[in-house]
Amino acid sequence: MLFEGGFTFRNFIADAFAIFMFILWFWLFVSVATDLFRRHDVSGWAKVLWVIALVLFSYIGIFAYLLTQGLGMAERNQARVREAHDDLRQVVGFSVADEIEKLNRLKSAGSISEQEYARLRTRLISG
Repeated sequence: MLFEGGFTFRNFIADAFAIFMFILWFWLFVSVATDLFRRHDVSGWAKVLWVIALVLFSYIGIFAYLLTQGLGMAERNQARVREAHDDLRQVVGFSVADEIEKLNRLKSAGSISEQEYARLRTRLISG
């Protein structure tokens, strides 16, 4: 326990908050470290300095990384998702032309309306 005095509601809340803050720090640390080590545009020495900052200065290091690299983190995550999506399409054999053909069959069978057809076709074509 964090405080002396046995099990009290105040001690329980303080312990729960401490555990929550540790889990939050750990999650942010893993997210930042994952992004840092996947980057190819940062040298090894810069990575070492970032890791030292993340470990020694805990939250301040994480917040500094998020403030200075946050936009790039989001862009790299989006690029990774797009790449995984494209890889999955290749493995599964997804083809936009095949999907449009399926939509045409659904529309001609009356399973979907013209508005649904147009919306789904637009979504397929745009990506």
